[in-house]
Amino acid sequence: MEGNRTADEAALWRKEAEAIDLQSYTYDLPDDRIAKYPMEVRDQSKLMVYRGGELGHLRFTDISSELPEKTLLVFNDTKVIPARAHFKKETGAIIELLLLHPELPTRVINDAMLVTHACVWECMIGNKKRWKAGDSLSNVIQVNGFEVHLQVSYHDYERNLVRLTWDAGVTFLDLVKALGEIPLPPYLNRDTEEPDKETYQTVYANHDGAVAAPTAGLHFTPRVFDELEKKGIGKAFLTLHVGAGTFQPIKVEKVTEHRMHSEQVVFTRELINDLVQSVDHIVPVGTTSLRSLESLYWYGVKLFAGETTDFHIEKLYPYPWRETELPTAAQSLQAIADHMDAGGLHEIVGETEIFIFPGYRFRLCRGIITNYHQPGSTLILLVAAFVGNDWKKIYSEALSNDYRFLSYGDSSLLWLNGDVS
Repeated sequence: MEGNRTADEAALWRKEAEAIDLQSYTYDLPDDRIAKYPMEVRDQSKLMVYRGGELGHLRFTDISSELPEKTLLVFNDTKVIPARAHFKKETGAIIELLLLHPELPTRVINDAMLVTHACVWECMIGNKKRWKAGDSLSNVIQVNGFEVHLQVSYHDYERNLVRLTWDAGVTFLDLVKALGEIPLPPYLNRDTEEPDKETYQTVYANHDGAVAAPTAGLHFTPRVFDELEKKGIGKAFLTLHVGAGTFQPIKVEKVTEHRMHSEQVVFTRELINDLVQSVDHIVPVGTTSLRSLESLYWYGVKLFAGETTDFHIEKLYPYPWRETELPTAAQSLQAIADHMDAGGLHEIVGETEIFIFPGYRFRLCRGIITNYHQPGSTLILLVAAFVGNDWKKIYSEALSNDYRFLSYGDSSLLWLNGDVS
């Protein structure tokens, strides 16, 4: 158990957090260093390894040689849906909808994919000024051999909640697959192309619902998995349906006031068991897996303290102005296992908006496999929380050695400076 912090210590920490200067977490990223397209062979990307302040350069096919035998790799198996759709009004105006999160008849994304006839989603709306409240959009599309008439209208104009209704018994997932396109990150500055349907998915993508890929996983191939298995490296899967908020820039002076969009996470009982057995050897693949795992710890904290059984981790919940004794990682995971067993739960579904920035103390994760992120972004802050000021050395080294940046870019394996709490 971790002891209480005094009110003075908590107040000092909060003052330091609010004083974080975002300009200290920026760097010059030339446009030609942004990978606009993926490598022809996924696992031939470059891999930089950071351990104890030292850097090394490899290919991603060498990843198994850098992982201890007891390592448990944790992957995010979400699958990107064709979440961007365009509608043409009679006036000629083009309205773009980017699906963000289901609202009705269910907020559970896996279930929302199976809805028929009608649903409501929160959307990002392009050219909204040309689509007024009370107006409707329509389209006729072919879905699995059926001619489907789709009507789109506002459910709540101010909140960008959009109602979609259609006249055939096809699922919402089938509908969007026929209607939409894969929404590439805005910084690629290009239209989605046919190959992106495959290359912007991990080879293990399994649960539809994301609007952005967990891109650290794009480097993995069956060949890499075979090498990991030969070495006895474990693998486990969770699901975090990545939202468009992952690309949202920080625009506030105090980073603690940045709005973190809530994202849905799903954990199985099997995963919890794997984590309990490998609690000292957990390495997430990607920032989405890391944020999910750290959120899971804090859910265990809530259960351990008897606060609630609802899984919702607020963005600043983990930080030390909370005066409480904290369980160890093993105790937190056991509290979750006990809760699931008592309720006969095969999986738990929750929401997290956890915000990890310098000063955060990691609870479950010993290392991370991740790509290279945008200057001044929430993900740069996460990397800086993980390796301290050495993030500058890592990114400078990557720029000096012609690494490719962002979603389709190269990879890194970073080991935590110091132990987890």
